[in-house]
Amino acid sequence: MGRAINKVIVVEDDESMREALGRLLGAAGLEYASYASAEALLASGAFEGAGCVVSDMKLPAMSGLDLLAALRARGARPCFILITAHDAPGLREEATRQGAAAYLTKPFHGAA
Repeated sequence: MGRAINKVIVVEDDESMREALGRLLGAAGLEYASYASAEALLASGAFEGAGCVVSDMKLPAMSGLDLLAALRARGARPCFILITAHDAPGLREEATRQGAAAYLTKPFHGAA
């Protein structure tokens, strides 16, 4: 199999956070691509073959959980990590129930 399976997709509307995540992934030696919205990722088709998607919960239109559902509906099964600065009661449990592998609250340490 090609190297594309190791690709990480970042979906984050905040440009500085998107760039910081990219630097962190690059420093770890991982190939990555970033998108400012869930719709941009879905339109690109770049999620096919991705090993992991890291998505903000609160995006301009479609939420991170909506993106997870859309990926699953398209048959894509990358590891999915949800990040949020807007933690709410029950959100972690809902993310886990829908198949998120991890749920991180901002700010978080790079090691997480």
